[in-house]
Amino acid sequence: MACLNLSGCNSQNTKKETNTLSDDFDKSMPFYYKMPKNLSATDTNPAFKEKGQKILLTGTVYKIDGKTPASNVILYYYQTNANGIYATKESEERNMPENKLGQTHGYIRGWLKTNEQGNYSIYTIKPGTYPSRGEPAHIHITVKEKNIEEPYYIDDFVFDNDPLLTTKRRKNMENRGGSGVIRFVQKDNMWIGERNIILGLNIPDYPIENISQKSSGKNIGEDIISFTPFHAYGADKGTKTCPICKYGWYHGILYFVGNKPNWNEIKDWLKFLDIESQKREKYLKVYFVYGKDTNYNKNERTQELEELGTELDLKKVALTFVPSFKDKTSEVHLNKIDPNVNNTFFIYKRSNIIDKYVDLKPNQKNFKKISERLDETANEYFKLSRPKQE
Repeated sequence: MACLNLSGCNSQNTKKETNTLSDDFDKSMPFYYKMPKNLSATDTNPAFKEKGQKILLTGTVYKIDGKTPASNVILYYYQTNANGIYATKESEERNMPENKLGQTHGYIRGWLKTNEQGNYSIYTIKPGTYPSRGEPAHIHITVKEKNIEEPYYIDDFVFDNDPLLTTKRRKNMENRGGSGVIRFVQKDNMWIGERNIILGLNIPDYPIENISQKSSGKNIGEDIISFTPFHAYGADKGTKTCPICKYGWYHGILYFVGNKPNWNEIKDWLKFLDIESQKREKYLKVYFVYGKDTNYNKNERTQELEELGTELDLKKVALTFVPSFKDKTSEVHLNKIDPNVNNTFFIYKRSNIIDKYVDLKPNQKNFKKISERLDETANEYFKLSRPKQE
């Protein structure tokens, strides 16, 4: 890692003043206020033993490439109580009193340091919405990297089932560090939400450049934006159906091909993906999305893909198309696919991109790469259901 615009390149800087509260949080964030000397990858805050829906927020912090786990990253979070208030409680060690402007993070807050695998876990309660109901319920989170002097905020944790989290709000998210949208599953009385954090993603002036990816499509860590392609072959044949809306809960693969279709390679990919989809049954849904923007004719493209599916005798893969990847009617343009690369693959889980490949050749090495990525992200929470109360 280069040390341009960085500081403390040999050690984590934890010598900041921890017992003095800033007079204005907008000018000086109280990141270090009462921060313990020793941090671990798991934190249980004081509210966990109090009234409210118990939740676990967990995931992996990755470097800017979205693939390399980042260890020794400090995360600081704070939130409201179940009533939407940043409550203070003098008896709690983590309590933050109000400053001169009446600002506080309350006592429901904490710090973590990622382990060697980049993992973190927060045990807390689900925060309430502000009494004004002006914003969705959320948990603030800030990142401190070892070699970057100042902490920076990333998108709040927000909750997919929150009626205040409107489509407009989702489209306007900054995606700092990736999407903060949490889609809970339930295990006993606990709600569990996973979020992977991508360091530096969508952070202005971030000093480390991501050079590992060709530019096509949204980034690893971001949510796929729903879109409605025409379905020429598969279960939803003859309809315009959103893949993510209908089949976004478990694993999915979106295989985009634009202006450079190599049909022999496409056939090899589709045969592999169909076998993989049959093997994984309901836990994997695969879509081929064709978006060549020249000589477009809906009827001809439908027939072309119907004949392809029949020729390959595809059982599970859906063959779909859009007029082009810049098409606004289907809203596929929001996913930022480059039509002039050979292909773009999104692997997603709970509608969030967990891996991405551009110009991937259909060979055994790459088949194995995709299969292994699906295996390693099907963790202990993967097959759990949504909470009954949602």
